[in-house]
Amino acid sequence: MAMYMPTATSLTDKKVLQHYLSLDNADDTRVQVMYVWIDGSGENLRCKTRTMDNEPKCPEDCPVWNFDGSSTGQAEGSNSDVYLYPCALFRDPFRRGKNKLLLCETYKYNKQPHETNKRHTCARIMREAAKEVPWFGIEQEYTLLDRDNHPFGWPKNGFPGPQGPYYCGVGANRVYGRDIVEAHYRACIYSGIKIAGSNAEVMPAQWEFQVGPCEGIDMGDHLWMARFILHRVAEDFGVVVSLDPKPMPGDWNGAGAHTNFSTLPMREEGGIKVIEKAIERLGREHKRHIEAYDPHKGQDNARRLTGSHETSSIHDFSAGVANRGASIRIPRQVGEDGCGYLEDRRPSSNCDPYCVTEMIIRTCVLDEGAPN
Repeated sequence: MAMYMPTATSLTDKKVLQHYLSLDNADDTRVQVMYVWIDGSGENLRCKTRTMDNEPKCPEDCPVWNFDGSSTGQAEGSNSDVYLYPCALFRDPFRRGKNKLLLCETYKYNKQPHETNKRHTCARIMREAAKEVPWFGIEQEYTLLDRDNHPFGWPKNGFPGPQGPYYCGVGANRVYGRDIVEAHYRACIYSGIKIAGSNAEVMPAQWEFQVGPCEGIDMGDHLWMARFILHRVAEDFGVVVSLDPKPMPGDWNGAGAHTNFSTLPMREEGGIKVIEKAIERLGREHKRHIEAYDPHKGQDNARRLTGSHETSSIHDFSAGVANRGASIRIPRQVGEDGCGYLEDRRPSSNCDPYCVTEMIIRTCVLDEGAPN
């Protein structure tokens, strides 16, 4: 079923909204907390808001809540309530002040983690590997679309010029949507998200932001909330964000979520040996990683990992120094220093970072393969 896209007449004037957002709060102890969670698709985010009598300082200050899981693909209508367990708290860049964004895990009626709750197991695996001090950084690529699902800024009845001038480009004829990118960057900084940078990507209307370094479970928490903020910022501009790993067929780059990973032994002198051992383990578990690296067990990545457009083939495992066509890239500086980190270039742009980081830890640190 095609998703309905709003027409120009359904868009509102954001300047009018500012009058109401600037109203003084007569009772300055009350705040709005927006609960955010991942729905049954494993890709999309949902949210709703409740008023709290006092500003929460940590997730534990926020009550467990619930939602109608029959409307999010997470429950039957006859038993529809799904619980929201608070996990990570951020400042709200939209309402500002003392208001908050709250990332939550989903739990079933019997208080067991929902099948779509990938954070629960990931957090346990991160605790088991905590002594290795695992760091992650994820490079989130995405594509901006107009309201008709056509790439933002592209000619309506044709295509822009071939790839080449757009990557890290400057100028109205090379980059489209910079306002959204800048707004998102500042909103993430305000919220407390560990955003590390941003740049225009190879395909026009495609961009990337980086989150990290984050230790353990923080990687998934910060990336999911950064995605939420991106969708919410784009909503204000009347633009759509796509995390499809191959939004445009043909001679155009796809979109990934390149994942940089290291442990303390990798970062110390002589760590290249530990990195090489991790790569050996990753090669043995290639198929399982591919299944974990997009929500549809490799089907989405099959359109992207073709061996062209700066990707490796989905069917083969490879590694190399400074090789952007390999499954695993060792940065040149890491090769020269003899320590540092590795980059897994296989995860798709719509991956669940909890699944990706959990799988990397299982393979590289715990050496136990995929979960049962």
